[in-house]
Amino acid sequence: MKAPFSLASRLASRVSRYAAVVAALLFTGSALLMADRIEGYSHVLHPLAMLGAKPLPGADLFNLLAFVLPGVLVAWVAWRLRTMLPAAARWPARIGAQLLLLSALAFALQGVLPLDAGDLDGVRSSRHAAAWMVWWIAFATGGLLLARGLRGAGGWQAIASTSLLAAVLVPLCALVLPNLLPAGIAQRLAFALWFVWAIHAGLAVSRAPQP
Repeated sequence: MKAPFSLASRLASRVSRYAAVVAALLFTGSALLMADRIEGYSHVLHPLAMLGAKPLPGADLFNLLAFVLPGVLVAWVAWRLRTMLPAAARWPARIGAQLLLLSALAFALQGVLPLDAGDLDGVRSSRHAAAWMVWWIAFATGGLLLARGLRGAGGWQAIASTSLLAAVLVPLCALVLPNLLPAGIAQRLAFALWFVWAIHAGLAVSRAPQP
């Protein structure tokens, strides 16, 4: 009975190691390759979600590749992180990991609730904006709690530090940096930091002792 379980654990660890990398590649590749569909679109000035706004051609494909699949892959990493937390992790770490999972699901939800190209202030667009807000709020809160709960947990200090740093920088990029830089750049920096955190989390999970 131990062999199949051990094989499944090793497979889950390998998937965790590469899931966030694949998510980041899907996100980046779809953003770069599909921007030419919209005349005048600028990665410097415009939000990424405009590429998936309905009823623009190819919106469904973009939302799938840029938001839904990457969000699901990072959600896997967050779920494994919650599962693999050491016994020394305190309750803030466990709540934080749960919020990080919620953040990843909210990221995927942005693709399920796309913008309305004909009414950017309408109900459909506001739902997308709400998913975006849940994404960064849950991530910032979860990262802070995870870092606090992992203090003193040997072998987990690196991901605790990365979580703390990303939890501070992501909301700064989302809310403050647009006052200093073009909005498109600020938003993409926030997304990039999130993927960097996810890749590091995947490595931490893949290296953690199997239960």
